[in-house]
Amino acid sequence: MSDYERGMKKRRAVLGDAHVDRAEANKTAFDSDFQRFITETAWGKLWSRPTLSDRERSIVTLSLLAALGNVEELAMHTRATANTGASAEEILEAMLHVAVYAGVPRANHAIKVIKQTLAEMEGQNG
Repeated sequence: MSDYERGMKKRRAVLGDAHVDRAEANKTAFDSDFQRFITETAWGKLWSRPTLSDRERSIVTLSLLAALGNVEELAMHTRATANTGASAEEILEAMLHVAVYAGVPRANHAIKVIKQTLAEMEGQNG
């Protein structure tokens, strides 16, 4: 299996078919190479490694996005926890670490996005 095939399989498992189908439908000549790159690299090489579980990678990813202030993808990766098994309690623990090691403002903004996303997910499931 190629890195791209492995990456697409993992990407679908974590983010869900609907998300990946939308991303693929919105792909253009401009970002086609980038989409291939992240599928092969992030999903096919990194997320497909056996050392950490998808749950653990999910928590690490949320922490890094929050710590670096990259909140644009926080909602997407929070929604992915429905597939990775990371709980709201584990996400909060990660954000407490972000607050101590990367700063309270970063964690505060991330928690706001995560809370809203979890509430939306609960509304869809409840």
